[in-house]
Amino acid sequence: MQVLTLSLPIVIAGCSSQSTQTLPSRTPEQARARLLQLLPANVADRQGWANDIYTAFAAQKLEPNDENLCSVLAVTEQESTFQADPPVPNLAKIARSEINRRAGKLHIPEFVVRSALNITSPTGKTYNQRLDAARTEGQLSAIFDDFIGMVPLGKNLFGSLNPVHTGGPMQVSIAFAEKHAQDYPYPIPGTIRQEVFTRRGGMYFGTAHLLGYPADYTQSLYRFADFNAGWYASRNAAFQNAVSQVSGIQLALDGDVTIPGSYAVGSIERAVRVLGKQLGLNDNQIRQQLLKGDRLEFEQTEVYRKVFALADRQQAKPLPRAVLPGITLQSPKITRNLTTAWFAQRVDERRQRCMNKAKSLPNT
Repeated sequence: MQVLTLSLPIVIAGCSSQSTQTLPSRTPEQARARLLQLLPANVADRQGWANDIYTAFAAQKLEPNDENLCSVLAVTEQESTFQADPPVPNLAKIARSEINRRAGKLHIPEFVVRSALNITSPTGKTYNQRLDAARTEGQLSAIFDDFIGMVPLGKNLFGSLNPVHTGGPMQVSIAFAEKHAQDYPYPIPGTIRQEVFTRRGGMYFGTAHLLGYPADYTQSLYRFADFNAGWYASRNAAFQNAVSQVSGIQLALDGDVTIPGSYAVGSIERAVRVLGKQLGLNDNQIRQQLLKGDRLEFEQTEVYRKVFALADRQQAKPLPRAVLPGITLQSPKITRNLTTAWFAQRVDERRQRCMNKAKSLPNT
């Protein structure tokens, strides 16, 4: 759902703010000073964090008001407690499970996998030794990059796709970073993937994912849900809810109004087609308008406006235009039953604490 570019007007991030500042734009010195005030007291190298966060805002022309700064700080604290490449418990076990899973799927014997992992890697250590010592996703990503490039079995297991998909202090998607790197303000000695695991790269791309798209949310809570579930997931979940109310068809509120990467007709599209006559739209028109579900302009389509008009009339009140997606988080790193709503609410609590702190401080 992440398709917009980063060069957006300076005002867009404020449109989702519950308490957006109306102060004039801060100077670079004022923004860095404000960050030093707002960063948690136990963060090491506070000046370095302030510099990298401010650069992310400046390069993307985002307004460094308290709401936006606190939102970025809240996500960072939730995802990594301000560690550029945070450690992951049981990482070696997770990595070996993934290797074995893929080997089993391809019917590769276990002894072949063991032999490959005992090959000496470019660092002088075997892949087994490096896996045993890996504590962070950045370290694991580097191991897989070498394994894919150096060992024939690596290409069979992973092709060109490193199985580490997120990383850095904001746990941003590496695919997102690679797609939105055109305005990256730093020299790149290696790859964008490697930059994600640095503080500067992780904060740049994480900030872009959080604030780098226009949205009409009235609460930051929904932007945090989008950070976890994909751009516009909260708005689209509200649309799914409206379709469900009008059609009487129970739908998953997952924020996907079409099946990602597929031409197949999904449950939400089938439900909207049931309403076609009431909407005055044929199947092709419905399809073409639903395909705009990853953009702000979806809200201007007939299908969006007419579905909500029907739902509002049926319920005799306006339905919400944003709903927390009902998604259960799944990852080898997650050992509890967590959801997108849980993530968004936890981050929003951190944002509110930061905003309370900001209100107690003199404005800079």
